[in-house]
Amino acid sequence: MIRAVLFDVDGTLYHQRPLQLMMAAELGLVPWTRHAPWNVPRLWSVLAHFRRVREELRALGQPKERLARLQFTSAAERAGAGVEEVEQAVEEWIYRRPLKYLPRVVREGASQVLAELNRRGIATGVFSDYPVAAKLDAMRLRQHVGLELDATEDSINAFKPHPRGLLAACERWNLPPSAVLYVGDREDVDARGASAAGMPCAILGAVAGAGEQCVRVRKMTDVLSLVDGDHR
Repeated sequence: MIRAVLFDVDGTLYHQRPLQLMMAAELGLVPWTRHAPWNVPRLWSVLAHFRRVREELRALGQPKERLARLQFTSAAERAGAGVEEVEQAVEEWIYRRPLKYLPRVVREGASQVLAELNRRGIATGVFSDYPVAAKLDAMRLRQHVGLELDATEDSINAFKPHPRGLLAACERWNLPPSAVLYVGDREDVDARGASAAGMPCAILGAVAGAGEQCVRVRKMTDVLSLVDGDHR
């Protein structure tokens, strides 16, 4: 019996591709901004290295170093930039500036599904490799979410597909993994992480059906039927 639903954020609660296009357009306007503080080619390089480093850090599992720091020091070394420069670029262009676009790209049905789960007494939470609070506020979803976790918290310190973050949610809820449905959008990250944690999993995508490690659903509202037990 499903007693809680844990959601990924990026690409799951909102559509990531249109957000990326809007941010690329905004970044392209920087050279025309009066007194622009950013050198655009260098900024592109810093952000690209940061994203690449974070993907590579998935292979580390739970490193001894703090991921909250390691992601910046590794990206800075790779980009030939200062750590502070990388931190400032990421804070502005990955964490802060996209927030204003999020209300436009919230996945259809996200608010309704979260509200309905709450109505049914099903615990709801989010777990992401990125900070979640500001994004939930921007999407106006935070009032429906009872648990917020991100991978760089010291108690987790592991990017997906390592299962530590998913298991941390189970511990906070005092539930076995089999009672928690994890909903994501990437089979290589979300489905693998759920499998390693022993959780049932749903992957949002264009084609519904059963995959090797999860159930694939076409739309967010399909999650409700999974909670009802239609997939078991």
